[in-house]
Amino acid sequence: MFKRNNAIKSPRVSFTFEGCSIDAAAGDTIASALMLAGETHFRNTPVSQSERGPFCLMGVCFECLVEVDGIPNRQACMVSVREGMKVRRQKGAIGVEIE
Repeated sequence: MFKRNNAIKSPRVSFTFEGCSIDAAAGDTIASALMLAGETHFRNTPVSQSERGPFCLMGVCFECLVEVDGIPNRQACMVSVREGMKVRRQKGAIGVEIE
């Protein structure tokens, strides 16, 4: 299970994921804040619609793509949370044509 080191005290921020409010520490990435909130499904694959979530947590695998404030293809592991941001699951490969 993913859990926070309680020795670190940071100011709190609130953002939404799929319309639900999530409380996070300032400086958390979207991926870490969502995993701390128990979320594991961040996107669906373009062809089979399989559920995907964070894997590498360092920006290499692109499994954690989400839509942030209407902008698709954002890596949740590389973007810090900020007050009031709206995050949604990414459905397929936004902006990529599948034939």
